[in-house]
Amino acid sequence: MITPEQFRFFADLVRSASGISLTMGKEYLVESRLNELSKLLNLRDIDELYHKAVRQMTPQLKNQIIEAMTTNETYFFRDQHPFDALKTKVIPELLAGKGADAKLKFWSAACSTGQEPYSIAMIIAEHFRHLANGKVEILATDISKQVIEKGAAGRFTQVEANRGLPITMLIKYFRQQGAFWVINDDIKNMVYFKILNLIDPFTGVNGFDVIFCRYVLIYFDQETKQQIIQKLEKALNPGGYLFFGATETPTGLSPAMERLTIGKTTCWRKKRH
Repeated sequence: MITPEQFRFFADLVRSASGISLTMGKEYLVESRLNELSKLLNLRDIDELYHKAVRQMTPQLKNQIIEAMTTNETYFFRDQHPFDALKTKVIPELLAGKGADAKLKFWSAACSTGQEPYSIAMIIAEHFRHLANGKVEILATDISKQVIEKGAAGRFTQVEANRGLPITMLIKYFRQQGAFWVINDDIKNMVYFKILNLIDPFTGVNGFDVIFCRYVLIYFDQETKQQIIQKLEKALNPGGYLFFGATETPTGLSPAMERLTIGKTTCWRKKRH
């Protein structure tokens, strides 16, 4: 059982490194994830992990703790409605505004193991095939080196492949390799992965037509959340779209952002003037 002192220690560590706020009430989450890490490190329990961290903290151990606490759930075509909006409204509108030689830039922020950016790539391959030939760029970022490496590898277990991915797309865009499903190169080559901490400056990360930043802002305190939202706005092109999670209601968006409902999803578009 994690003690209040131990909880505060790990919560402070995570907050200072990632900006993620672990408030009281999240003890079970912290305990379950750090129990798993303790086993991986051949430590007896959280108590032993805590004492090791206090007395012998190394950069490697710090990274392992942050990785354990910031790896979040994801799956293919999560919520479905935002991807329907891309297909029916967002991409057609962006293409109409850019002309025949249009190139579109997408950003999947807090992409975890890559299911979200690969879902965007599959939408493009299915419905806007001409873009797949060098006219689309999908940036996928996350704070975790471990999940970025997994996403870039494009290898998913059967359980991961079963979550949200229609069987027709699994057969069309993946090949089986032992116990894994590996995404095809034409999809993989649309996406490039990069480590990025959302509380850091977005240096060189800008000019996007669509940004997905879903189910991550809920982990930050209000001040940090506002700072991230402001940076996301700046990274978006005029006329570009910003998607948050279905359960997230962002506050502090500037008057330059207009709220839209497309089918069953809500998103925000940056005004052109």
